[in-house]
Amino acid sequence: MARIILFWLLLIGSQSTDRLPQYVTDNIQKRVESGINPSIAIGILDEQGVQYYNFGTTHKQGPEVDEHTVYEIGSISKVFTGILLAQQVLEGQLSLNDPINRYLPAEAQVPYMGTQELTLGSLSDHTSGLPRMPANFTPANPFNPFADYTVEQLYSFIHNYEPIREVGAQYEYSNLAQGLLGHILASTTGTSYEELVVQKIAGPLELVETRITLNKEMQEQLATGHNAGSEAQNWDIPTLAGAGAIRSSTSDMLKFLSANLGFTNSPLKEALELSHKVRHDQAGEMRVGLGWHIKKGAEGDVVWHNGGTGGYRAFAGFVKETGKAVVVLTNATISVDDIGFHLLDPSSKLNPIRNPDSTISVAEDVLQEYVGTYQLTPDFTIVITRVGGQLFGQATGQGKFELYAETPLKFYLTVVPAEITFQIDGGKVESLTLFQNGQQLVGKRMVQ
Repeated sequence: MARIILFWLLLIGSQSTDRLPQYVTDNIQKRVESGINPSIAIGILDEQGVQYYNFGTTHKQGPEVDEHTVYEIGSISKVFTGILLAQQVLEGQLSLNDPINRYLPAEAQVPYMGTQELTLGSLSDHTSGLPRMPANFTPANPFNPFADYTVEQLYSFIHNYEPIREVGAQYEYSNLAQGLLGHILASTTGTSYEELVVQKIAGPLELVETRITLNKEMQEQLATGHNAGSEAQNWDIPTLAGAGAIRSSTSDMLKFLSANLGFTNSPLKEALELSHKVRHDQAGEMRVGLGWHIKKGAEGDVVWHNGGTGGYRAFAGFVKETGKAVVVLTNATISVDDIGFHLLDPSSKLNPIRNPDSTISVAEDVLQEYVGTYQLTPDFTIVITRVGGQLFGQATGQGKFELYAETPLKFYLTVVPAEITFQIDGGKVESLTLFQNGQQLVGKRMVQ
């Protein structure tokens, strides 16, 4: 068990902000005070031990968050899935090169292009060739979209899928592949994905606040998710649980990261190390392990993953060279990745937060002219809507964000350092331009 070192970690945890730079504290407080993020909970582990930094409340007029506040961690679940795979490999039950069809019934056999079948390893490192989401994913409730997706639908899609590339040819981030992997790992052990996580990871590391099904204590500690300032439904992910179903706290996540750094003496040590091992470098500037993504930092490799559901965002990462780990959780759909990366790698910039009080007022009839859908790439659009005198934007696969006017044609975001300008031709709004990360993307207004 991991009791001795974990007990030490719990003893030295506190609520002090002594080790959080003041400019980071100021940045976070602006996010919370402006309503961008109702709460942000941070845990840091380094050579000085554990520290927790908590800002905001679980919901409006709710209690302040702390290290035991529970959040949905979304796709960070994928690294749990990768570790479960690594464990079964080390136990001799599976091999990373095993074809997945070996573990699927006849009605779910997956076709493949060329001579290389889809393998368990390719599901975990996003090179299986399976798409991000199945095409038959048509949720009855878009606010809890995974709840009614069934195993039968999963089997039907993968069995009839026509691959567009060979296995291993390209990195393509896939919720479908990770969910399928979690399903296979649970099926081979005759248990559920959640039971497998508890038995193999949460139990040995004494993670009492890391589950999919909320027990009474976790329910009481749950932060309410938010999307565009409104309360959001929690997500239920029964079939594709391995892609993003887990809930946890900063306390538990630091125990988890401590084990990944090797600070905790646990039976997971070899499996954790195997999950960190680089399998390819096809993800742009990043390399990929079993679930984990790895990017170069000024002080060493940042091993990380983020997550997001309908009302939450999460970040977890560590740097072995410095022995530092960071977890950042929030109950909003606004990313906190920049905080996590900056705390692990000071060369990674922290997003500045602009003050919406500096905005100018634009007449509602003018704002109404901007309402519409703008296509920036074949699979990426921004939908502009209006509520009274407030303009909103919503990018493909993301939550709504407020747009604040600097001029009648130029608007800025407070959630990320980005701007949008509208172009008028012949008296009509024809397009918008998104300025972000030094890039300009033009989106033509689609005909309604």
